Amino acid sequence: MIEVPLTWQLAKLGLSVSMVLGLGAVAVRASPRVAGLLSGYPLGTALALFFIGLEISTDFASASAVHTLAGFTATMALGAGYIVAGRRPGMPGVLGGVLGGFVAWLAVSTLLAQFSFTRVTGTLVTLCAIVLFSWLFRAVPDVKSSGGKAFSWSALLARATLATVIIFTITRIAHWVPPEWAGTLAAFPVTMLPFLLILHLNHGHAPVATVIKHYPMGLGSLLCYALCVSYTYDTLGLFWGTLAGFAVATLWLLGWMQLTAWYHRRRA
Repeated sequence: MIEVPLTWQLAKLGLSVSMVLGLGAVAVRASPRVAGLLSGYPLGTALALFFIGLEISTDFASASAVHTLAGFTATMALGAGYIVAGRRPGMPGVLGGVLGGFVAWLAVSTLLAQFSFTRVTGTLVTLCAIVLFSWLFRAVPDVKSSGGKAFSWSALLARATLATVIIFTITRIAHWVPPEWAGTLAAFPVTMLPFLLILHLNHGHAPVATVIKHYPMGLGSLLCYALCVSYTYDTLGLFWGTLAGFAVATLWLLGWMQLTAWYHRRRA
């Protein structure tokens, strides 16, 4: 086990906090639909895989990334569990949503961990899950977060702290588990889940359901990232492989947003 310098631990802390704060600002200033798409951007997953590679090895992180491809299915299951179990307002709804989401995530993750995926099969599993969950979420109305209590810095920082704890927990557990579980853990919605808690507490269940509804269609960016780094960690190294992954993910997200904007203009 490699002892990580304090500077890298601080970087992990700073990046986790900034990602949650940024996503929270997007949801309020733009719309939950955009936030849902950006929730599929490789934020928490990139951090998890990067620090797994830094603390263990690039080979281990590359193998984990292959299983991350299928692990996004468990993240969508978490969203479905949250929608079903978190319908009540306020803290009761948040607690119910977290419990229901975690149970769904754990059940699907345990099932996925029984299989040894390749890049092709891992991607196909999540692509099928995207179609399934998009169909299941089709009746969820699009509701923008308006009114309600304003986002407080104390609440945002509390949830950012939660995201940081999750990142540190994932990267620590990765030292003790095989790549199958490390990759599935890397797919956990590190930045999205704390953001959902903020949104739910301040604006209710409806905007949360909207974010979750659009999350599957934003997963293309995450799939591109995980697929890219599963190759580039071995060939380019950890740092350049991560940059290549972000470049591919960004290009996909920009292309997808342009395509959806064109589609909506044509329908209008």
